[in-house]
Amino acid sequence: YGQELNGSTWALCKMNMFLHGINNATIEWGDTINNPKLIEGDTLMKFNVVVANPPFSLDKWGAEEAGSDRYRRFHRGIPPKSKGDYAFITHMIETMNETDGRVGVVVPHGVLFRGSSEGKIRKKLIEENLLDAVIGLPSQLFYGTGIPAAILVFKKNRKTTDVLFIDASREFEKGKKQNRLRDKDIDKIVSTYNEYKTVDKYSYRATLDEIRENDFNLNIPRYVDTFEEEEEVDIPATQRKIEELEKELAEVRERMIGYLKELGLYE
Repeated sequence: YGQELNGSTWALCKMNMFLHGINNATIEWGDTINNPKLIEGDTLMKFNVVVANPPFSLDKWGAEEAGSDRYRRFHRGIPPKSKGDYAFITHMIETMNETDGRVGVVVPHGVLFRGSSEGKIRKKLIEENLLDAVIGLPSQLFYGTGIPAAILVFKKNRKTTDVLFIDASREFEKGKKQNRLRDKDIDKIVSTYNEYKTVDKYSYRATLDEIRENDFNLNIPRYVDTFEEEEEVDIPATQRKIEELEKELAEVRERMIGYLKELGLYE
């Protein structure tokens, strides 16, 4: 199941389903926020797993009509008119299965810390114990934007109120125009998430109290310390090395002058 507004992307998705032998897929063409088409009776269809890479900070996403939404998706608050990130997040969460639903959504980092209505929505999602993990990705992974993104993972019926933060932004293969996550990078993200534990300079399992102390700001550096201490400089040893190099340089200059004199090129 799926829904996509862009006609070209919708057609590519249909073709992808066909090429993978999935002939019974229901891929709707339309505006997910203003005209959701995956409906069951008078309610949104529910799913075990919901994934998306929605447009970053979409302007004019339909905030004017959100207050009268027939599916009550925006009961936690209405996102700002100029940034539709939480509109898509909210829609996805409202389509999660009540028993074992999961959501994975790619977002810009502003979603993690912006205030006002977005901050209030973020706070409610955390207090409802829906947020499971925040995963920071390298920059230039996606076509069309060079800014780094993050993955938010939400789950129903979680067994803990902790949230796992993963900083995977520094481990990737650099390309000319676009960076790429290698298999080993993906495996590390997945294994760290599955083990749900703190790994030095890579991940941190934060308690709800810690997140509350940070005013529900999810900016990854607040939780994952990636600071590398600089190696202490031995000043006397460095000075001796400089003096040795200067002496060697003077000797090379003397030899060079000697060669030039032999060739009659130096007076």
